[in-house]
Amino acid sequence: MNTRYTIKNHDLLMTTHPHGVHQGERQYVYKLRDLPEADKPREKLIAHGPAMLSLVELVAIILNTGTVKEDVMTMASRMIREYGEKSFASFDDPKKISDDLGIPMGKACQIVASSELGRRFFKRPGGRSVSVRNAKDVSAYVADMHGLPKEYLRGIYLNGHHRVIHDEVLSMGTIDANIVHPREVFKPAIEYGAAAIILVHNHPSGVITPSAADVEITQQIVEAGKIIGISVIDHVVVGKGKYASVPAVYEH
Repeated sequence: MNTRYTIKNHDLLMTTHPHGVHQGERQYVYKLRDLPEADKPREKLIAHGPAMLSLVELVAIILNTGTVKEDVMTMASRMIREYGEKSFASFDDPKKISDDLGIPMGKACQIVASSELGRRFFKRPGGRSVSVRNAKDVSAYVADMHGLPKEYLRGIYLNGHHRVIHDEVLSMGTIDANIVHPREVFKPAIEYGAAAIILVHNHPSGVITPSAADVEITQQIVEAGKIIGISVIDHVVVGKGKYASVPAVYEH
C-alpha cells in the first residue's frame, strides 16, 4: 500500500558499500595491522580528507583502538553491519549499544557522543532533512535495513510537514508485543516534538507478509498513540528490496 500520508493539526491522521561491494557479497575486512601505513584510516584522513574514507574507516577513527579479542576495523565493520548505516547514526543509549554489540562501554560512549554531535549540527539552519510521504518513501529511507541479518524495529519521527526530525532503533531481535513497549516508541516522539510516527522493521528472510505479532504490536501502539495524541501513520515491513504496510494501522 502506498497511501500518501496526511498529517493534520494536532497530529490528526487521515488515514553500496563505499568501495563497490554489493549487499550480501562476502568481503574481508582488513585488520589495522594488515594495512600499509598510508592506507590506515587516520593517515588517510590527514592526507586526503574525510570524503575519501569509508564508513568503516570513519568509525574506526572514532573508536581509536580495538580490544584484545577484536581489531578496531573488525569492530567498526561489525557495528555498521549489525545496525545498518542510518540506524547507526541514531545511537543514543551507550548501555544498549554495549549490551547489543558486546563492545566496551567507553567505546559505546564515543559512538553516542559522535552521533549526538552529528544530530545537533544537522538541526542547525541550512541542514537538510528527508521528506517521507508514503510506504515507498519509507522503504527507500531505510534501504540499509533490507539486508540486515537480524530483525530490528525502528521509529521514524516526522514533523507536520512530513520531514524526518529523528529516527532510532527501538528494539533488536524478533518483534514481540511482550518486549516492545509503547513508552519506548513515544518517548522520542515527545522529546523531539514529533507530529507523527512511522514504525518500520525488517524481515531478514525477505518474506514481508506481516506476522500476527506484527499486527498485535501495531494495534497496541496505534491505540496508545490515540490516548497520547501522537499518530502512528504506518508500520512498514521491509526485506530484500520489498516492503508492505501492516494493515492494522489503516484499520484503526
